[in-house]
Amino acid sequence: MQLMNSLLYFVLAGLCEIGGGYLVWLWLREGKSAWLGLVGSILLTVYGFVATKQPANFGRAYAAYGGVFIVLSILWGWKVDGFTPDKFDWLGAGIVFVGVLIMMFMPRS
Repeated sequence: MQLMNSLLYFVLAGLCEIGGGYLVWLWLREGKSAWLGLVGSILLTVYGFVATKQPANFGRAYAAYGGVFIVLSILWGWKVDGFTPDKFDWLGAGIVFVGVLIMMFMPRS
């Protein structure tokens, strides 16, 4: 159960960070409504709170989150931005995700 909760928090944090950053990007880079920038800023703040739910210490949780962020960013680019990942994008994402699982969930003595 801890594994599932941890992965859920990683995904939720990633969606808040990537979604929030994307909304700010749309506001500042593409001239969209300032409301998008405000909502994006709120999501970025929510990300900070969600990340504290991880059971690991700060350094380990944030290092592992970096891997999750990479995977979610590739998926976001593919599904939202229309960027088609190639086999090397998927290979890299798979490698870092294995790293996440090792850092967060391997038994320690």
